[in-house]
Amino acid sequence: MLNSLTRLAIEANSVIALRMMKLMLSGKRAARREARLMVNEKIDAALKASSSLIGGASAEEITGQYRKRVAANARRLGKVGSRRTGKKIRRRRK
Repeated sequence: MLNSLTRLAIEANSVIALRMMKLMLSGKRAARREARLMVNEKIDAALKASSSLIGGASAEEITGQYRKRVAANARRLGKVGSRRTGKKIRRRRK
């Protein structure tokens, strides 16, 4: 159990870093969409964990559910060039 929680903490930390970079580097619309998605995912995950707990799931099973969601977010956020902002960086000529 402790090993699974430690892995979840490490994986979640990397997703937080990826998500913060996306919020900072993307445009206003994409940042709002990501923030909304984050809140909706957290509510959904909490409801699913609560219902699993009521249904008799073990802490290990619930941690596994969270790890699957964290892994999916890591894949989505870690894609190179995913959903670029559309803004082009222009260099000034001297």
